[in-house]
Amino acid sequence: MELFSAEKYRGKRVCVALSGGIDSVCLLHAFKARTSDMGITLSAVHVEHGLRGEESLRDMDFCIKLCDEWGIPLKIVRVDVRTFAAENGIGVEEGARAVRYGVFRGILEGGEADLVATAHHADDVAETLLFRLARGTGLSGMQAIAERGGIVRPLLACTRAAIEAYADENGLYHVEDSTNKNENFARNYIRHTALPAFEKIHEGAKENLVRFAALAAEEDAFLRSLAEEKIMRVGDEERVPVDLPDVLFRRACLACMRQNEGEGYTRANLEEIASLRGAQGGKKVALPAFDGVKRYAFREGKDIVFAAEQEAPFSETPFSPVAGQYLTPAAFSVQEVAGLGFPDARGAGELYVDLDAFPEGCVVRTRREGDVFTPYHAQRTTLKKFLTNRKIPARVSHCLPVIARGEEVLVVVGVEIADSVKITEQTKRRGIVRC
Repeated sequence: MELFSAEKYRGKRVCVALSGGIDSVCLLHAFKARTSDMGITLSAVHVEHGLRGEESLRDMDFCIKLCDEWGIPLKIVRVDVRTFAAENGIGVEEGARAVRYGVFRGILEGGEADLVATAHHADDVAETLLFRLARGTGLSGMQAIAERGGIVRPLLACTRAAIEAYADENGLYHVEDSTNKNENFARNYIRHTALPAFEKIHEGAKENLVRFAALAAEEDAFLRSLAEEKIMRVGDEERVPVDLPDVLFRRACLACMRQNEGEGYTRANLEEIASLRGAQGGKKVALPAFDGVKRYAFREGKDIVFAAEQEAPFSETPFSPVAGQYLTPAAFSVQEVAGLGFPDARGAGELYVDLDAFPEGCVVRTRREGDVFTPYHAQRTTLKKFLTNRKIPARVSHCLPVIARGEEVLVVVGVEIADSVKITEQTKRRGIVRC
């Protein structure tokens, strides 16, 4: 019998996640049988979690001997999962999973394999679906076990019964994890008690759950694609319209969080973001940090904006109207040029100024309360009102460099110049403030 079609793995370097249990042993054997005709380069990885004492070491030794017997390269990774879980404030089971997938990602990112194959099968899908329904999930959570990022699940269409039959047919031996019988673990209870009870209620319940998970994945993928179309991306920012239907709004926000924070978000994060739909502009909620970068969801106009926290305001720096560079968070330079003529105040990323029009005592700083501004060909106003009228949000405007003398702002770098520093017929030194 054949457990799965190997055609999709033709010519690939496949690393099988090998625990020593019947599922992973059968998966490794099935790949081994097709390496020659499919041109598959096969290897394996075993993660020893340090959780089950001598039994854990027995499993590791079994995997070493099996791969040696079958001539398959094996990578052993030993980790103290209890310490890892404690240091990260998570449960041991969650920690073990995080460690395993960290190892898998390391193999893929390090170029050791094209794919990492795990032995999850149809019964796992049904068990995971019930577990998530009991814990509380949406349609996307009903996909149960998905393939993503180079991690593949060749046995998802196979039942545990089919895998056991394959092992018998091929005379395969394996090890048993004694904790699999402990029904104090939720998944074991579902496997040994809940699923059999469902089968008593309706024969074929397991297959129906698997079928439902596949249907949920298909429908959720369609809704996600619609939600993705509504996300506006500019640079490192993503914008989600607040007036989207709930079903699309949630998925669009999840897509933005997944892109920037991986899997670190929670239902509470999503509920906090949803609360911004009824909030005033400028309100924000914190999101899980990623790689040390603080990120927020902001309410701006008719959108929710996902963006990193802007850098803190920089120190005040004297400004000299000569060529040079100013290394503020939004770095800019001043360049003296000839031949500009009498242009409008701005070009793409450039502001044109009369370098001799700047009075002595000018500094480069960020905005302050009480700042005033007379924009190019416009009336005097407060800088705050000017920036608001330009629809520049506070999270951005508080970090913009300005060139000012006292409370009088002469240049908002990257945005506008004051009328007093524009180029005229009398201008002798023309300059560009470029960001």
